[in-house]
Amino acid sequence: MKLYYSPGACSLSPHIALLEAGLPYDLVKVDLKAKKLESGDDFLAVNPKGQVPALGLDSGELVTEGPVIVQYIADHAADKNLAPADGSNERRKLQELLTFINGEVHKNFSPLFQPVFSDETKEFFRTRLTGKFKYLDSLLAGNDYLLGGNFSVADGYLFTMLRWADAHKLDLSMFKNLMAYKDRVAARPKVQEALEKEGLMKAA
Repeated sequence: MKLYYSPGACSLSPHIALLEAGLPYDLVKVDLKAKKLESGDDFLAVNPKGQVPALGLDSGELVTEGPVIVQYIADHAADKNLAPADGSNERRKLQELLTFINGEVHKNFSPLFQPVFSDETKEFFRTRLTGKFKYLDSLLAGNDYLLGGNFSVADGYLFTMLRWADAHKLDLSMFKNLMAYKDRVAARPKVQEALEKEGLMKAA
């Protein structure tokens, strides 16, 4: 498999999932502005959406959209328990979480990356994001991870969004469950490995 990624982008989520799953993969870095691979090839020829993450399968097929990719990874390493069994009530809960993080957290970050938006507009979205993180903080009360005691692919996604919150200086310090959770996920060896491979932290 090939994971098309950009350092620190939302592709960090499936990168973490691949490492936690123990599946073999190659990393292919993408320049999102130029839509080019490191080789100079056109990324749009690989993924016409022009976005990461994208997962190239050995069959030649391409899987896109982060929530779909991480579930695909989890299902191909079922013994790692990164997602509940397909069709179960717990799997529905995972899908709800992935959809919420994707639609209510991830997408509300988008304006913060755009220099054309005013500070007033960005503050509106920062306030919205704080409300979304408040809800997630409530889910973590008494739980190590979003689904309870076990790390799942939803946790890799939320961790990526928490890194974005740091990058945009979004103050979430009032959410004690979330802050302890971020540290807990960050301490996982495979999460640290993903950060190192993307050049987001110094190797030990």
